[in-house]
Order: sequence, then C-alpha cells, then structure tokens
Amino acid sequence: MKTKLFTILAAAAVMTACVNLDLNPKSQGSSENWYSTEQELQLSLNALYNPTLWNFECNRTFHTDRYSDDWSQRTELYDWLAGAVADDWAKAKNEWANDYKGIARANTVLFSLEKQKENLREATIKLYAGEAKFFRASFYMYLINLFGDVPFYTEYITLEDAYKMGRTDRYVILDQIYKDLDDAAEALPVSYTGTQRVTKGAALAMKARAALLMNDWVTCAAAAKACMDLGVYSLHPDYREFFLSSTKTSPELIFALPCSNELTSYAYGGTTKETNTRSFYPRNNGGTSTAQPSWELFFAYPCTDGKTVEESPLYDPANPFANRDPRLSEITVPFDSEFMDYIYNPRPSATKTLQVSTGTMVKNNDTRLVSENCSYNGLVLKKYVDEEWIDDRLTDTPQRILRYADVLLMYAESKMEMNDIDQSVFDALNSLRARAYKCGLGETSKYPAITENNQTALRRIIRNERRCELAWENRRWFDLIRWRICEPCLTDKIYGLPANEQMTKNEATGYWIWPKDFRPHMREDSTIDLSDILNYPGYYRVNVERNFNPRQYLFPIPQNERVVCPMLTQNPGY
Repeated sequence: MKTKLFTILAAAAVMTACVNLDLNPKSQGSSENWYSTEQELQLSLNALYNPTLWNFECNRTFHTDRYSDDWSQRTELYDWLAGAVADDWAKAKNEWANDYKGIARANTVLFSLEKQKENLREATIKLYAGEAKFFRASFYMYLINLFGDVPFYTEYITLEDAYKMGRTDRYVILDQIYKDLDDAAEALPVSYTGTQRVTKGAALAMKARAALLMNDWVTCAAAAKACMDLGVYSLHPDYREFFLSSTKTSPELIFALPCSNELTSYAYGGTTKETNTRSFYPRNNGGTSTAQPSWELFFAYPCTDGKTVEESPLYDPANPFANRDPRLSEITVPFDSEFMDYIYNPRPSATKTLQVSTGTMVKNNDTRLVSENCSYNGLVLKKYVDEEWIDDRLTDTPQRILRYADVLLMYAESKMEMNDIDQSVFDALNSLRARAYKCGLGETSKYPAITENNQTALRRIIRNERRCELAWENRRWFDLIRWRICEPCLTDKIYGLPANEQMTKNEATGYWIWPKDFRPHMREDSTIDLSDILNYPGYYRVNVERNFNPRQYLFPIPQNERVVCPMLTQNPGY
C-alpha cells in the first residue's frame, strides 16, 4: 500500500576541511534550516507516525499480549511474566528511548512553528501544532503509565539541560497530557479526505484512554462521550472482516498506523516480518503454530445465554465451541471447521484432514500425533489471519491503535465505576454484543443483552467484555496493570495438551480436550482460574509456570539513563 505517510527523508551533512562549519549548506537539511517550510514541517510530523516510535504497540506482532493471560507459546515465558525484569531490561530502555524521541520531535515541531509565524498561515500553524500535541501527549501517556514519575519538558532543551532533569509527578504530567489533547481536539478536523492522519476523534479517544489508564473516570467518560457525539464513528458490520488486512479503512477505525511492505522496512511483525506472521497460523498452511490464544481466553467467552461456562447449562465439553459467544469462533478456529482451505482438526485420531480445494485427504500437520510442534494447547489464532498472511508471509495490516468499540467500552466502564449506570451504559455494551451476533441493538431476543445494574456484578461483566472484544489487540496487558490484578492470573500455570498416548485414551471417552465435568471458575476480578484441571491429571500438562513480580507494575528507570542523569531516582524494588 503506497502512502505519503511514510515518505522517507534522507538528509546528510557533508563536511570537508574547506567548509566553514558555521554555515548551513542550503542544499541539505539541518537542524537549523529545516522546519522552515510547510512541506518540511509536514514531513517532520509524518515521522511521528513511524511505528518504531510506538514501541509497546508495534515493536512486534501482538507485543504486549505476550505478557498477558490471553497468550500461550509452547514452553516460552517472557521475562516480564517470569518476574525477571531488572534495571537493564532492554524493553524498558527501548520504550524510554522511543517515547522521548517522539516527544523531542513533537517539541521541535512546536518550537519551529513559533519561529515561523510570519511565514505560515495561522490555520496551518494551528493544525500542525494540534497534530504535534497529539503525539507528545500520547508518548507521555505511555511513559507515566509504565514508569510513573518521569522527566518532563515541553520546551526545546539542550543536552546539558536534559542531564540535570529529575522526575516530575506523573499527575502533573497528566494535566499537560489532557491540555495537549484538548488543544489537539480543537485544532484537528473531524475527518480528512484521501489521507489518514490524526483527527478530532482520535484526540478525544486518546484522552479517554489516558484517563482510563489513570482510573480518572470523570475525564474518561466525558472524553469518550465527546468522541461518540461526533457522530462519525460506528461499529464495522462484521467483526472478523474488520481485522482482515483488506480492511484499510472503516467507520470503526479512529487511529491506525498504516503499514507497507513495499515502502518501508517495517510492516506487521517488525523487523522479522516473515517469522512473526508465520508463528501464528496453522501448520497445514505452512505456519508454525508457535503461539496461540490461551485456555484462559477460551473460557472467558460466555455462552449464548450470557452466563459463564461455569454457570451455563448450555456449555458442552464434548463440543466446547457450541452455544458460545460468536467472537470465540473469530479469535480461534473452531474444531472441524474449514479454515484457509483445510478442515482444522487437532484431535489425536485425525492423522489426515480434508483439503477443501482438492477434495482430498492429506496429512494433518495440525494434530500432535503427526507434528509434535503444532499447537501445544489445541488452539490456533483466527483473528487477523487471512490469505495475505499465507502467500508470502507478509501483511500490510494497519496497526490499529484506537477503534470505536474501545471508546464504547471505556465509556461504559467509567460510568459504571462512578456508579452512574443508565441506559447509555447498556446501549454501549449491547451494541458490541449485537454486532457479534449479527443483529440490531433492539433485537434482544437474538443476543444476551446486558441488563445488570449492580455495580460489583457489572464490573466483572464489563472487564470480561473488554477481554472478549479486544482480545489480541495490545489492550489486555494494560488492563491487568491498571486494575492491579496481575497476581492471581499471572502467577497461574500455563496448561496445554497431555502426552499423545493419554490424549488418545481421552478421545475414546468422547471428551478429548477437556474432561466432562471440568468447569473453569471466573474469579470476582473477572480472571479465569483453571486450577481445577489439576483434579484431572490425564487432561493436561504444565507447559510453563508464570512468576509475576509486583514491583513490575512499574518499569525500572533504565540504568543507563540514571548513570548520565544522577537526578533520576529508581522505582521501588529494583
């Protein structure tokens, strides 16, 4: 996909012994003579859309989901889940560096706009300033949520000034984040024609997210409502279609970073694009099934009566996809269904499976009796995956940062937490469920409408609804942190399928993957407790044990930063 958004600017300064070093060559860009024209300022703003700056959103495919209870990856345990994060943790260093790089670029644009007041139209200055403030606010939002108090500046500063900076209270920074996003919302248009840039709605939605992450319910509800009241966003009619690579634009999409295999070295999956996409789709299609949705995520989806698997009489352990929320069958491939030209069947007896296009039975590489390294828990990813992932193992899927469904969920959660539960809360939540069931909001006989008005009970429903709706969208990990509920779920074991011989014995009983009487428990905090599987020793094996350390609710201030900036104190526990 060709886009002006990622125009590559190459600027080099060539110096020889004959060059006066006090001069700026007019034919080349420099920090002194750049930012002087409308085109140069726009190119500088374009650089803020670079996915490499959006580290924890875009560094690799499903970056933060790897640290959540929605994820299972053979016997791999990422360092954050292992409780092994220290002050030299590379991920913290990269996040710190990229956020401040983005902030510095945004500040430079704002500083340069001040100097160009006589050369640029007032409307252009206001527009570009709004865009720069959106990005500055976004990068500060990540910093204060991941690190707490951090160095803070909004001016053009020297390196010497930077070395002397200490940490500013994150709530002081939050006030500036809100102000920047308010300014952006006032300056930016509701929409653009023929280009994808941040808009008024993106600024309002990002303000809602910034407030949500800080549990500021009043601000979150107001910003989300303002975004909703713009009247330009709506839910994409088909849940699965929204996540396909062919869906570049949608009335549900508020802010995304377009990706291009042709124009940039980055596309979906980071620097090892082929490896990362290949890790998620079935082995019959040439994938590796290295990582997949977890059993906890599988059991989070309610039954069609709206009740949990633990409570509902509709749950059938012999056919665990039956009578379930339709979104379950969109996040992971149902057993015995066609997917990407093959019938997906991980049962031990299915050593062959049907290739639909040829009508022939072929070796089934998606059962462990044929391929030991196929899915370790029997599930494979369906959300996002389509033919574009298969042909050359590359995809131009946009990096979706904000979508309307999340705005509805943020609004509902904020109103619930204020105990201001009214019809608008139910409409926001039920719009998502109605879309999942492919019916209208008012057709409550066709989907399990949410009507619970008890705050405690509704809190659990909303938290689980966020999990089901936003699964594998880099949102779950942030939710676990802000809710402070990592200890129960991220210290649980990660379970998978037992040995092949035992699976064969289990299949003979009619319950090959989970036992007949096994019903996972949903805790009051909405996380799923699978520990009762231990009562059925033939139905599981422990793939890996998680060991979350509570100090990791905040990242460590990178040690290399503290060496050059002695004023920076360290977060507790590091």
